[in-house]
Amino acid sequence: MNFSEVFKQTNQLCRVSPDGKYLATCVQYRLVIRDVNTLQILQLYTCLDQVVHMEWSSDSLFILCAMYKRGLVQVWSLEQPDWHCKIDEGSIGLLSSRWSPDGRHILNTTEFHLRVTVWSLCNKSVSYIKYPKACQKGMDFSTDGRYMALAERRDCKDYISVFVCNDWHLLRHFETETQDLAGVEWSPNGCVLAVWDTCLEYKVLLYSLDGRLLSTYSAYEWSLGIKSIAWSPSSQFLAIGSYDEKVRILNHITWKKIVEFEHPATINNTKAVVYREVEKRLTIASDDLSLQQLSMGSSVFNSQSKYEICQLPVQVPTVQPDTDRANPKVGISSLSFSADNRYLATKNDNMPTCVWVWDMQRVGLQAVLEQASVVRCFVWDPRRPRLAVCTANSKLYLWSPAGCVSVRVPVEGCFQVLSLLWHCSGDSLILIGKDQLCLCYMETEQES
Repeated sequence: MNFSEVFKQTNQLCRVSPDGKYLATCVQYRLVIRDVNTLQILQLYTCLDQVVHMEWSSDSLFILCAMYKRGLVQVWSLEQPDWHCKIDEGSIGLLSSRWSPDGRHILNTTEFHLRVTVWSLCNKSVSYIKYPKACQKGMDFSTDGRYMALAERRDCKDYISVFVCNDWHLLRHFETETQDLAGVEWSPNGCVLAVWDTCLEYKVLLYSLDGRLLSTYSAYEWSLGIKSIAWSPSSQFLAIGSYDEKVRILNHITWKKIVEFEHPATINNTKAVVYREVEKRLTIASDDLSLQQLSMGSSVFNSQSKYEICQLPVQVPTVQPDTDRANPKVGISSLSFSADNRYLATKNDNMPTCVWVWDMQRVGLQAVLEQASVVRCFVWDPRRPRLAVCTANSKLYLWSPAGCVSVRVPVEGCFQVLSLLWHCSGDSLILIGKDQLCLCYMETEQES
């Protein structure tokens, strides 16, 4: 495992191009494009203000930079560095901006969700979609890029509109059986649209492409409901994370619950391995300290850590949520399937230092990673069953079925890993801090 030098970035704006060739970062109002392999700067663009959102087009030929406070979007071309495009939403304001799947249209959501504006880079035409709903995830594209589902709110009722992305004509428009729709998400195969209700109403609705209601699922009533959902890459499973600290798995044939994963405070499961991070501070004799070592900064003397396998039963550290405050720290906030559909990783906010890994093949708990600090982010390798975890310190944690490892990032100064981003090949991992980033190169086995 090797690490690159550190590079500057702001707002954690760091994106790998879909083709895996380029790394884009924003430093204040500058957009920097690097070669992923050499990290040499290929292009440098200057935007009109500090960038708050950045996104590659699907073909890696264009990149958009959004400046929401000024209502501006600038688009840059990698093939023609002299070409650029500026979109100004004017007084109506700008709330969010994103590419369409074809990489030639930009969808801007205006302030107060008054409308979605579709800008074409090909013929400079502009289209408007009215009544977009202000919700957690109100717009989603199917994986093949053919359809867009948009949540709408009209006359105090929730609706879904399905648009065909090649010419933006309306394919289906139907009312949903929700009190206050919170999000929509296509299954990876594009056949089913999952719609879920506000956290005050436990309800998941599954619709076909033509707007037929395939199934409705509700686990309980009169309590806080759904907090997160995730499709498996094969579309065979839909995982629903709830405020009751459980994950329920629906199958794609009957849309009935096949299993319920609990997150108990005491782990007795003999088939699960509990890894606990144990920290130890380095002790160096004063005679061994040279002036050169002292000048390298305090990070050299950071604590090291390793994982120990715990004897069962294990008491998991829990936090008592403050129910008097909004958004209490309770329930399943994060769900993620591995690329091979074999494993599901979850985080329960009542147990903020733990990552739970479930085996979907034998339908049971595989491992629990108990960290010394609160888990900030976990991301699966896009090619292998390997999970990367960070906890806002100078370490990187990796889990695979073979075991766990803790690696200190050999960077001078204070570098806290706040989020992680895999390269699409799975051969490298980008570690993103508050205003810096570095790349971690994985050692890959030679394929015979």
